[in-house]
Amino acid sequence: PAGTWLLYLPCTWSIGLAAAPGCLPDWRMLSLFGVGAVLMRGAGCTINDMWDRDYDRQVARTASRPLAAGDISTFQSLVFLGGQLSLALCVLLCLNYYSIILGAASLSLVITYPLMKRITYWPQLVLGLTFNWGALLGWSAVRGSCEWSVCLPLYFAGVMWTLVYDTIYAHQDKRDDIMIGVKSTALQFKEDTKQWLSGFSLAMLLSLCMAGMNCNQTFPYYSAVAAVGAHLTHQIYTLDIDKPEDCWQKFASNRTIGILLFIGIVLGNL
Repeated sequence: PAGTWLLYLPCTWSIGLAAAPGCLPDWRMLSLFGVGAVLMRGAGCTINDMWDRDYDRQVARTASRPLAAGDISTFQSLVFLGGQLSLALCVLLCLNYYSIILGAASLSLVITYPLMKRITYWPQLVLGLTFNWGALLGWSAVRGSCEWSVCLPLYFAGVMWTLVYDTIYAHQDKRDDIMIGVKSTALQFKEDTKQWLSGFSLAMLLSLCMAGMNCNQTFPYYSAVAAVGAHLTHQIYTLDIDKPEDCWQKFASNRTIGILLFIGIVLGNL
């Protein structure tokens, strides 16, 4: 699923940037984080569906989800969540102590994110803080601690990226969201969405440049950043916020952005 890729790719950026000059990224770490992304994305979906089962019943796109449809009980979903988190913990315990503590610290965000749409029009910001934790964790898993001059700009870039793609995603459900009383940046920005997305994209690109400069990245990296900028520009320019199908296609295309940047990081290192 697209969401698993969008959780995994910031991890790959960080692992790639942490590799020694002239070296490929650590394939063991890429594999571990891939498994972790599948498990934690799944756990996030389970938690989200547990919190939102009453809302999901009222939204056409989500009414068939197992909890909302009554196919499984809350207790069964809790047992399933316990299994997901236990397996994710096994992956986390394969890392160094610094990374274990850093990874465990993200669990509070995973649990509370689904509540944010009841409280604020900016749940996408909280999702960004949650989804891009791998931008910190990947580097620490390779190097033993975070190089904040690289990791923080990379993390911020990921948060801005999430605000772009998840605002687009939220426009799919805005009519249902208004009816059932939940909030999103799509409802906050309304017809000004493209201006906001342009601002987030610019902030993302500048942060990626800062991260690259602080770890001595080379021409292929900046070429990839330019390609990311072109992709974002095309996304925003052609976006039709009133067509759910177009919003979904634009949202899903962000996987290409993440892969482009990862390739740029690998080539830049080499």
